[in-house]
Parts: sequence; structure tokens; C-alpha cells
Amino acid sequence: MTLRLCCAWIFILLLPGLSDGRKLLVVPMDGSHWLSMRQVVEKLSERGHKVVVVIPEVSWQMETAQAYTVITYPVSYTLEELDNAFHEYVATHLKDLPFPLNALALYNSSVHVFRTFFVQCKNLFSSKETLQYLNQSGFDAVLTDPILMCGATLANYFSLPFVFFMRGFPCNLHYEAPQCPSPLSYTPRLFTFNSDHMTFFQRVENALVSLLELVYCNGFYKDAIKFSSEVLQRDVSLLHLLNSASIWLLRFDFVFEYVRPVMPNMVFIGGVNCAQRKPLSEEFEAIVNASGEHGIVVFSLGSMVSEIPMKKATEIADALASVPQTVLWRYTGEVPPNLPKNVKLVKWLPQNDLLAHPKTRAFITHGGSHGVYEGICNAVPMVLMPLFGDQMDNAKRVESRGAGLTLNILEMTSKDISTALKAVINDKKYKENIKRLSDLHLDRPIHPLDLAVHWVEFVMRHKGAPHLRPAAHDLNWIQYHSLDVITFLLAVVLLSLFISFKCCLFCCRRCCCKKGRTRKPTKSKSH
Repeated sequence: MTLRLCCAWIFILLLPGLSDGRKLLVVPMDGSHWLSMRQVVEKLSERGHKVVVVIPEVSWQMETAQAYTVITYPVSYTLEELDNAFHEYVATHLKDLPFPLNALALYNSSVHVFRTFFVQCKNLFSSKETLQYLNQSGFDAVLTDPILMCGATLANYFSLPFVFFMRGFPCNLHYEAPQCPSPLSYTPRLFTFNSDHMTFFQRVENALVSLLELVYCNGFYKDAIKFSSEVLQRDVSLLHLLNSASIWLLRFDFVFEYVRPVMPNMVFIGGVNCAQRKPLSEEFEAIVNASGEHGIVVFSLGSMVSEIPMKKATEIADALASVPQTVLWRYTGEVPPNLPKNVKLVKWLPQNDLLAHPKTRAFITHGGSHGVYEGICNAVPMVLMPLFGDQMDNAKRVESRGAGLTLNILEMTSKDISTALKAVINDKKYKENIKRLSDLHLDRPIHPLDLAVHWVEFVMRHKGAPHLRPAAHDLNWIQYHSLDVITFLLAVVLLSLFISFKCCLFCCRRCCCKKGRTRKPTKSKSH
């Protein structure tokens, strides 16, 4: 009996993760960003690590769980204020304003949202009890979504190695901070909606946007930079806060994203949110089975947006009536008066499970990275209605791959929606293209979730990943672009040319002088 117990304990200790349990601090971002990070957190907890998630008392989707420890801290805002800030942000994107008024309105709205959310960070650092607990816990690393900078600030404050988990920044910082080369000729900037094959004028636009990126990003993060400088007691910039990240876990891959240069500490985990299909509930199974040979269309604008202005809702409802498929629409707003019989409104739907069903013919989505990857994983062609953030660029990438069609939600009509939906359902090329993308994406040696877990554990074990940090971080702008070397070589060339010219000039003068001295004047003979 004793021998069996000893063998059992040895077996348990040899299980991966259980024999080397470590402590991880998680600083997440609220909303849809948390959905895929939660899967990584749960997996790490299953592997025997002590995971502590720090969240505000007021949030949308972050809550306590048995799988990991949750620490909450008081905040100075209410859920209603949080909702109002986000609704105002979405409403601004749905206003049809002329340029440059629309650009100015979007910028001001974005700044307001970033400031509202960053209040969380100020509240966290104001909670001395929470900071004391975190300081005494002896964490090995920090896992954070850096979109609000709070996790990066906290990691720098405690001098802990940190791992970023994100889709990307609004101003290319996820490439600038790790020192990735970003050639303007074929790496489109966010908000340009260009592909990697750009015309001359698109490359001009790309160059101009790249010049503006740090300007508007500094505006977004003005409060974060100022507060971080106060907390860390030194002047910091956006790049200073970010460039010491050990690993960047980026929620995309090059089946979806355009190919470009990357750094070795960037790990691509696109599709990390894709899960195995689960059986549908009786309610949804009955709806799907009742659709007959025509099948179903899944319609969702993401976990954060479930209602739209009535004018748009009626246009969409009118378009959905033109297809024979049953449409499952996640919608909580006022019911459109023209809602057709083939449309079922639901407050929630099992999106991935429905997309994995063989009767699903199309996916109408806002173009968020979670939804796009679920569409790719399950090979469902898409009609994309991007609203804000990176969604327009995500939609462009899907469309450029021939896997879907994009509609401008401000300008689209019922006819546009109907035409696009019928095209992706009936034109075989969209299904063939998304199937090809799905096959490429799923042909991988390791699931993105396991890859993400591995690299978080790697950072915890080795206290970072300094061997993956390029020396470019230690160079200034002049050294990085070798301007000093170019200047030196140019000076050498110019000096050599000058000396050569002077030598030639000197030789010419010597030759001319000798000829002048050897030539004697001739006297004319007089008769």
C-alpha cells in the first residue's frame, strides 16, 4: 500500500505544470478582450500555477471564478457611467459626418474612452491594501492586455517580467515597441484600410498616417503616460512602457494578417479562442433543424454591441427577408416593425457551436478578431459590418482573401446587404476561399492556446526572455538607421573626391607651367 502511494505521488509530481507551480499576476482588459485571455488563465490554473487576477469591482464581463484567485479593488465610477462612455463611443462611429469633422469626433471620442477606462488604473494604485497584497505575493511574472497601459505600469512598478496578450494597438505600437521593421511600401497602417498591395497614392497615404500615429497615440495615452511617470518616478514614454515586454502574444497569424517582418519575442496565437464544437441546446438545435435544406445564417455584432439605431435595424430586417435561410440574430434592442418570419432574435447565442454546424451558410459579423477567427476555424464565409477600432482593417483582410464581403454600415442599404449575403451564400468561390484559409490555419503543430500557455510558463521559469531582446533597443534613432555610418562614409567619399580633384588640378597646373617655361619666344627676322 505504501509503495503504491509513493508511486502515485511520484506520478503526480512528474505531471507537467504540477511539479513546478508558480505565481502569475493577471491584469486583464474588460469586455471582449477578456474572453480569450480567460481561457489562457484557466489553462494555466489547471496546470498547477497560482493565478491571481486583479479586476475592478465594477466591470462588464470579469467576475469571480473557482479556477483562479480574483482580487477586486474599489473604483470611482458606476456601471452606468461605463456603459454611457462605451455607448457614446459606438454612437460616434455611427454618425455620418463629413471629413474632417468625423475624424475629429472619432479622435475626441477615443480619448474620452481611454481616459474613462484608465481611471481603473488610478483607482488600483490608490488601493494601498491591494498594492501591499500584490507586493507581498512574490509573483514570477505578469500577464496583461496592455491596451490601457495599466498592466505594463504595474509590472514596471514591481520590476516583474511581463507578457502581453492582445490583438494590437491603434497606432502600430505592437510593431514599434519590439523594434520590428515596418516598410511603408507593403505594411499597411491601421485605419488606412489598405491591403499589402498598394497603389502609389495608397503608399503616400500610408506614409502620412505613419507620421501621425505617435501624435494621436500620445493623445490617447496622455493620462497614462503622465500617471505612469508619477508612479515610476521617472519620465516615461509609450515605447519605454512597452519595449521591455518579454513576450508578445498576438491574437492573429499570417493566414489572416499580411506577411511582414517580425521579432523572435512575438508569438502568434490567432484562433486561440476557437474551441471544439459542443452540442447545441434543444432550443437552438430545433431552430437549426427546422431551417431545412436552406440552413441558417448567424448574425452577431460582438459581445459588446447587441443593438443598433432603429433605421439601420429596419434596413437589415428588410434585407434578411430576401434570403430563404433562417437567420439567428443576437439583438436586444427594440424589435424592428418589419421583422421577417425567417429571423429569430436572441439575447445570446452559442456563436462558435452554431458556426461549426454543417447547416450554417454564412456569418454576418462586425469584424472583431474573435468572430473572424471563429469564422475561419469553422470555414464559414462572412459578410462584415465593421463598427470601430481594428474591425475595418480586419474586414479588409478577410475581403482581400476572398473569404467575405465588407459593407459600410453608414452607407449600406437593404439592397447592398441582400446582395452581399446572397453572394457569399450562393457564390462557391467564397466558401472555397474560406475553406482554404481554414485548412491553412488548422494545419499547425500546436494549438494556439497551448502555445500561449507555454510561453507564459517560459517567462515565469526563466524570469523573462532577455535572449530574445534585439540590440536595437539599445540604439538611438541615428544609430538604428546607421545615419552616423552613412554620414561618415559620405564624408570619406567626398573628402577622397576633393583630394583627387585637388591632385588632378595640381598636376594640370604643373604641366601647364612647364610648357610655359620651355616655350621660347621667336624673334622675327628684319630685312
